[in-house]
Amino acid sequence: MNIKSLLIGSAAALVAVSGARAADAVVVAEPEPVEYVRVCDAYGAGFFYIPGTETCLKISGYVRYDAQAGDDVYTGGNVGANGDETWHKRTRAEVRFDARSETELGTLRSYIQGRFQYDDGESSEGSLPQAWIELGGFRIGTADELFGSWTDYAGGVINDDVINYQSGQSNQVSYTFKGGNGFSAIIGAEQGQDDYVIEDYMPHVLAGAKFEQAWGGVSGVVGYDSNVEEFGGKLRLDVKFNEMFSAFIMGGYQSNYDESLVERNWFGTWEGDWAAWGGFSVKATDKATINAQAAYEEEGTYALALNVAYELVPGFMITPEINYTKFDGARADVSDALGGSDDAFGGIIRFQRNF
Repeated sequence: MNIKSLLIGSAAALVAVSGARAADAVVVAEPEPVEYVRVCDAYGAGFFYIPGTETCLKISGYVRYDAQAGDDVYTGGNVGANGDETWHKRTRAEVRFDARSETELGTLRSYIQGRFQYDDGESSEGSLPQAWIELGGFRIGTADELFGSWTDYAGGVINDDVINYQSGQSNQVSYTFKGGNGFSAIIGAEQGQDDYVIEDYMPHVLAGAKFEQAWGGVSGVVGYDSNVEEFGGKLRLDVKFNEMFSAFIMGGYQSNYDESLVERNWFGTWEGDWAAWGGFSVKATDKATINAQAAYEEEGTYALALNVAYELVPGFMITPEINYTKFDGARADVSDALGGSDDAFGGIIRFQRNF
């Protein structure tokens, strides 16, 4: 074999080997495109699209720590004051899920609020303060009693319900109409809670209306308790004097107040035929807001509260509050019978991280 034949044979062998390797080559598939989370700005800050859907979701909540000292005005059915000799401590965690999408019938929304807390060395089970479905203006589920929430509760203090303005939480069905000029109205039916749960197929029913503008607003609500067949109503006025100062006043009335407290009105949880609440908020600095409230009920009790909500850093609030309550009339008599006092002084400090 000469040199020329050897070179030609080697070249042929290399071509053959290369062809075999090419035939056995591994084909790598193209990577699937990654769908990153997209911001949804249709419903405000914090919403994002759930990947693969047109549903927008917002996750929010808070972690809170309360330390309270002084007299307890909530013991014994909220009828008087009992002295305490130690702190009351509470740690609470709350998370909220708000999912929304647009349909041919309007906005479809579902809302879940879950809560867990640890009180005075005892762990409590989780609770479900709110869980409901809403389509257009129709809503079904459980939430705060509409009689309290429709008129925006009672101001910016922590202990705003020493003289109570609502009963609590209920399964409910409601429809809310929203006009284009700041007017809205609501009708609803509720099951009630604890001793106020309905006794037959007739629910507790209510209706409300409100008118809101840049200067403030007016809201009102009336409810019928189907168990005791009595009415309750509230009317509230809010005024925004400027960017720093706002105030409100609210009055409530219930028919045939039951002094024995046996047949209470689901919509009238104060003592007496009527009660009133008022308060103000002042933005003292960029970080500090002063909130105050005064409340009075026909039976003679009045309650005062004052706090300063201070935002130490964005999302972290520290709120010290002081409270004074003076019991009179029937509530003072019951408090005395229970070994309590006719007045109460206390305070609370709250640390809360919102997200």
